[in-house]
Amino acid sequence: MLVFLLRRFLNSIPTLILASMLIFFVIQLAPGDFLTPARLNPAISPQQLENLRRSFGLDQPPVIQYFTWIKNVVQGDLGLSFQYQQPVLAIAWPRILNSLYLVALYLVLFYAIAIPLGVYGAVKQYTLGDKISSGVMYFLLGFPSFFLALIVLYGIVQLRFATGWAIPTGGMTSDNYSTLGTFGRFWDIFKHILLPALVVAVGDVAGFTRILRGQMLEYLRADFVRTARSKGASEFIVIYKHTLRNAIIPFVAGLGGQLPALISGAGFVEVVFAYPGITPMLLDSINARDLYLIAGFNILTVALLIIGNAISDILLSVVDPRIRYS
Repeated sequence: MLVFLLRRFLNSIPTLILASMLIFFVIQLAPGDFLTPARLNPAISPQQLENLRRSFGLDQPPVIQYFTWIKNVVQGDLGLSFQYQQPVLAIAWPRILNSLYLVALYLVLFYAIAIPLGVYGAVKQYTLGDKISSGVMYFLLGFPSFFLALIVLYGIVQLRFATGWAIPTGGMTSDNYSTLGTFGRFWDIFKHILLPALVVAVGDVAGFTRILRGQMLEYLRADFVRTARSKGASEFIVIYKHTLRNAIIPFVAGLGGQLPALISGAGFVEVVFAYPGITPMLLDSINARDLYLIAGFNILTVALLIIGNAISDILLSVVDPRIRYS
């Protein structure tokens, strides 16, 4: 296993280098730069603009800018944000933590809903419950998560007007957050992230459930399942130990993408719920052409994807005894 991990680490170095080049130069292809709005301001003199270009390093060719940036990245410095004039990691880390809370709850809700529904659909194939579940899943497949979030938000607002219940509709904390105790703060954050996490989970459950149901149906008809039943194994053991364990293998292989997703946030759902996660910050940085903030976060995501894929390979060897790394 150690040799395998070392080989994966060495193979990831060219991937990281090529990804960093692609990220950096694709951002540079967009017209203008961070100082473009300042050039349109007649109150700023050309000398001031030149001083700003020099201080931000924008007077250097893109190739020189890249090598300067990548040298700093190797030393653990993701660059300086143009907007905030602070290190990228110091700016992004609080937003990453906020998105981490939201996505962690989303993953718990997602698997808690999707796996039982997928198993139920396979075990109770063509029953009324399976038909209703399949119909709802197909219906949800046509709804983007941000559109579902808008519908939920509208419903919550109407419910608040009708009942007077103080259901959070945006943000991450209440106005009195600083006066709350430890448990009160935990509960306040939980109330604010529950709705957006549930919206993202429900939106993603549809595809996962349909695939898991198909995998379960395939293995339920396999010879080894019939053999387990003929040996007197209980239905619980047949379904969860023999069938689900094999059906879940493709999803374990895809867990590598979940690690960067933990810090990448919940996409436009964060924007709809005015949640202070990573997505609103990245949209602002793209609009402002904050080069190092965009590039720094993306290279961090690529690194986590590589680590996540290595973890997926290790988990595959745990789930499937036929897989061994030497």
